[in-house]
Amino acid sequence: MLLLNQRPEHNQPLIAADAESLGIAGGERAERYLKARDDHAETPLHALPALADHLGLAALYVKDEGQRLGLGSFKALGGAYAVMRLVLEEAGKRFGRDVDIGEINDPKLRAIAAQMTFCCATDGNHGRSVAQGAGLVGARSVIYVHAGVSRERVAAIARFGAEIVEVEGGYDHAVREVARVGAERGWKIVSNTSWLGYERVPGLVMQGYTVIVRETLRRLAEPPTHVFLQAGVGGFAAAIAGHVAVMLGSRRPKAVVVEPRRSACVYASAEAGRPVTIAQQQPTVMTMLECAEPSLVAWRVLARVGDAFMTVEEEDAVAVMKRLAQPLGNDPAIVSGESGGVGLAGLVRAVGDGQMRAALGLDAGSRVLVVNSEGATDHGRFAELVGMAPAEVFLQTA
Repeated sequence: MLLLNQRPEHNQPLIAADAESLGIAGGERAERYLKARDDHAETPLHALPALADHLGLAALYVKDEGQRLGLGSFKALGGAYAVMRLVLEEAGKRFGRDVDIGEINDPKLRAIAAQMTFCCATDGNHGRSVAQGAGLVGARSVIYVHAGVSRERVAAIARFGAEIVEVEGGYDHAVREVARVGAERGWKIVSNTSWLGYERVPGLVMQGYTVIVRETLRRLAEPPTHVFLQAGVGGFAAAIAGHVAVMLGSRRPKAVVVEPRRSACVYASAEAGRPVTIAQQQPTVMTMLECAEPSLVAWRVLARVGDAFMTVEEEDAVAVMKRLAQPLGNDPAIVSGESGGVGLAGLVRAVGDGQMRAALGLDAGSRVLVVNSEGATDHGRFAELVGMAPAEVFLQTA
């Protein structure tokens, strides 16, 4: 399914708060914070000329977040960044002055961090980032996971010293439980989704994601004409589409938001013209995108800079995992988790449908960017779906 954005807000400027969080200054700050970390390394941008030719495109680029900061996901950029920002802001209040990232290891600052507890709900990746960020500054973290989060992903969060709380229901129920308990106990809630009255911290999480855009554009001789972005609550898609719009203005690429058909809350919101909550359906293999309610901030941004909304099927996601693991021609092999290649799955579906292709203006001159948003964060599940272990895929690129 494809829906072009015909909202009256489409192509209008971002509101002031979103322009600030997703603007140039915010992106520069996020990069500065990132570069202060010992484990910082820019993730690769792969050109896939053989696949581009197969799809009838001029160029196809994959920004590979599968090894970001040792967490295997783009979310390493968001939660940890927001935690560090909040700790420095709290220290600034106590010290009566601005405190910058260069002071992150100051014993007095770490003593303040040790008194703080950060919490969030997660499908796996965001919780790892929040837990890692808390560990970096010496704070405590409590991460809420629902029944659909695999044991391997829970163990990966716990390795960072987080306290794990298991709840019934899905991700959206876990979000509500965090909001309730966090407010009662005075914890700092670091959510990657937003709701009425809670917008600034998700805005900081999204600000962290803008690093992906900045690294990518520096590597390209000319900007992409299209970008296909996967969405759960929409924060990632909004951050990338919003920041690239700020940086490129009228030259911005057409942004296409892609979701699992079984969990398409942003698509449903685009249909309704307002944020809506969808009914829980059969689970999707794209577990990191299984969300029933869009982030209010993300929807506000995507209503302006999201040009089209589309859905993909279960088999589309698995086919892309296999396609990236066993590439055409001399294209590099890429390890992509169940949700990592959903943007590419949307592109493949769109170019294979004449009406979609025409509606999106995809042709032999198109230069398309997609983001592999996660690697194999559950190795067992990856091997089950792809028929190869992640290590076997990596051997092809050695």
